[in-house]
Amino acid sequence: MSGDRKRARQANSSRHSRTRRWLRRILLLGVVMIGVSIVQVAVLRFVDPPFSAFMASRTLSAWVHGDFGGTVAYDWRDLDRMAPSLPLALVAAEDQNFPVHHGFDFKAIGKARASNARGRKVRGASTISQQVAKNLFLWSGRSWVRKGIEAWYTVLIESLWPKHRILEMYANVAEFGDGVYGAQAASRTFFGKDASRLTPAESARLAAVLPSPRRYNAARPGPYVQRRSRGIQRQMRHLGDGYLRAAH
Repeated sequence: MSGDRKRARQANSSRHSRTRRWLRRILLLGVVMIGVSIVQVAVLRFVDPPFSAFMASRTLSAWVHGDFGGTVAYDWRDLDRMAPSLPLALVAAEDQNFPVHHGFDFKAIGKARASNARGRKVRGASTISQQVAKNLFLWSGRSWVRKGIEAWYTVLIESLWPKHRILEMYANVAEFGDGVYGAQAASRTFFGKDASRLTPAESARLAAVLPSPRRYNAARPGPYVQRRSRGIQRQMRHLGDGYLRAAH
């Protein structure tokens, strides 16, 4: 019996040892992933990304289906080389508290939850910072794991980037049409002009398609986009040209 107890203790000790090794590996992996994410965000404060996670996913999906042609239109343009109406339109349409929040608009989240509880279909309460985190680094989907990673990247972005950089990144990685990413590519695709020459009405139309850029077209706006773009222009006038000075 003593021999059986000894073997049992040895087997139990071996299991505990393997468990500790796996826990150390998982902890090390977590530390490495946190370090990598911090480096990613720190570097992209100064380096313009050649692509985003959403662009890579779009290209990979096209390749899987045998489409090896051009599937992504993307052309980086610094914010100060865009028409001033474009960033203002984005903020008016997507995140009017952008200059003052720290990545999460808790008032908007509360309103969205209340509306959802009453059975009303509303847009989400994601801020521009959250959308940058999602578009730039993550995959599409609605899992809690993805939302948690999105929140972590949002905290990093707000901590390491100035507001001007966040808005510049959003204007360049947001999808404005089917495979059309960024204001410059969208301006060329839909209006045949440089992003620096966009009018306030055109900027509002680009911002108006953001809820569903593969469904709506800024060059041929239907009733929804026309109505929404008029509302965005009213909000732009209400906010005023100097509203984004706090975001620099």
